[in-house]
Amino acid sequence: MTDMILIPTQQLTFKEYLDYQGESGVCYELYRGHIIEMPTPTAIHIKICEFLVYQFRRFFAAHNLPLVAVVTTAVRTEENSARVPDVVICTHSLWEQVCAQPGSAVLDFEEKPLLVIEVTSQNWRDDYIRKRAEYDLIDIPEYWIVDPNQPKIRVCSRPENEGSYSHQEFLPGQQVHCVQFAEFILSVNQVLSPPLVEDLIREEEAQRQQLEQQNQELEQQNQELEQQNQELEHQVNAERQRAERLAQRLREMGIDMDSEL
Repeated sequence: MTDMILIPTQQLTFKEYLDYQGESGVCYELYRGHIIEMPTPTAIHIKICEFLVYQFRRFFAAHNLPLVAVVTTAVRTEENSARVPDVVICTHSLWEQVCAQPGSAVLDFEEKPLLVIEVTSQNWRDDYIRKRAEYDLIDIPEYWIVDPNQPKIRVCSRPENEGSYSHQEFLPGQQVHCVQFAEFILSVNQVLSPPLVEDLIREEEAQRQQLEQQNQELEQQNQELEQQNQELEHQVNAERQRAERLAQRLREMGIDMDSEL
């Protein structure tokens, strides 16, 4: 996340943080009782977050998973600390539970997300050191650090039978693999320099319309083929009826074509 600004106020408890009213449109974290103002993110920061949220939501919908990808949602990490990851992945039921609570959108200790993502900027040490330790301490299964300045993506997770995070780094030209969802794979280049989500939506809509047009053309071809088959069947039936009438007339004239053959 971007550089933090410590607000010179008296220390707050976690409960007081839930009801804290700061400036409109400004996001705040709580670190050991201190309110921290999160500055306005850069354009590339916003693009990366929007791209990741969009890709996760598409993946969840395509695989019929009851999960959500959300932003500006805090996660309680200590008694009087709450971080605001750039992206939070949690269950649909947990998100509905958070939405029903009064005050700020915060996941408490017992409300664990499956994955959190931080996009670094100038204050990268917090993401690599302090926040990693906090997310590890509360047993968040997976933590991504997207670093457009290095550039790289670090994926922290807790291997089986291990008590703390280990990590794997993915560099430009590689594909980043999600530990929680093995089929979720993204290009590192695309994550670090993402297209606009609106362009992706337009592209998918164009593909959908093209596919719909192809299906309509195929349906029309099938209808034409069915009509041709019906006309052919009608012709065959007409020929059969003519043949039967001719055979009947010949029999009436005393000519039995079967015996002649």
